[in-house]
Amino acid sequence: MPTNIRWGIVGLGKIADTFAKDLALVSEADLVAVASRSLEKAQAFKNTHNSTFAFGSYEELFTCKEVDVVYVATPHSHHAQLAIQAMEHGKHVLCEKPMGVNREETSRMLNVAREKQVFFMEALWSRFMPAIVRAKELIDSGTLGDIRYLHADFAFYALDRDQKGRILNPELAGGSLLDIGIYPIFLSYLILGKPDKIQSTSKFHATGAEIETSMIFQYANAQALLYSGFSCTSEMKAMVCGTKGTIYIHPRWHEAQELTLQIGEETESMLLPKTGKGYVHEIHEVHKCLNNGKLQSALWSHQNSLDLIETLDLVRLQNGIRFPFE
Repeated sequence: MPTNIRWGIVGLGKIADTFAKDLALVSEADLVAVASRSLEKAQAFKNTHNSTFAFGSYEELFTCKEVDVVYVATPHSHHAQLAIQAMEHGKHVLCEKPMGVNREETSRMLNVAREKQVFFMEALWSRFMPAIVRAKELIDSGTLGDIRYLHADFAFYALDRDQKGRILNPELAGGSLLDIGIYPIFLSYLILGKPDKIQSTSKFHATGAEIETSMIFQYANAQALLYSGFSCTSEMKAMVCGTKGTIYIHPRWHEAQELTLQIGEETESMLLPKTGKGYVHEIHEVHKCLNNGKLQSALWSHQNSLDLIETLDLVRLQNGIRFPFE
């Protein structure tokens, strides 16, 4: 592999555009190829982001010898198919969250990664944000004592969106839970692990897409109160409370740049700026793993992705959230 790591991007929507801007901030990264089902769209993206190649099919990118690692940024419903195709062509893959829409898809993807001996990671960018990394370090060190309560929400108004778009279209695995509910669930899992019991309730759009879900995660000695929704906009602040103190993760917590630590009457603010939009940090993690011959990240492992999708599956099962293609 050359000194610089050569990237390809499939699925050229809003997230891919933001990712490509952050990729340009990483000196060790080269954007080599971009692919869309529309060659015109791929060429426009190529010109905007100075890619070497533009392809009108995903297969062309997967067979491009100049590409080392592929970023999959399509709607959720296409993650498994495209990530597997890329890995079968020997490409390393960073796949947008959720990795798969259910455990079955996720397991299949991980099996292919192991079989082909390629690096594979779910692009859960919040895990690599400096503020989230620091918060976990403080919690793991016992600074807060024993964790007793966690709160996290993620909501923005989206009921006016195109009903055929990825947000409200069940055919594209639309709905709040997989799109943004994954973040509060991720935080609870990161801090407290898999819950012993889940209580949840959901509401649905006329399209059949789930549009808000409230959750209580029960642990042996703690509870987490979580929410995701498209019917309003929340503050998007998170807090983790222990027997000795509390950490507040400032809005928007999933891409936070500031923490407040409160121990008794004393408070301390910590500024932890991100680079670019924040995708830079997961890009660095991919590069670190590739440069060290690692096939998965220790910060967000294959098992972590399996645990997360199993938890999402349980919430979906409780509320009858199913997609037509399942």
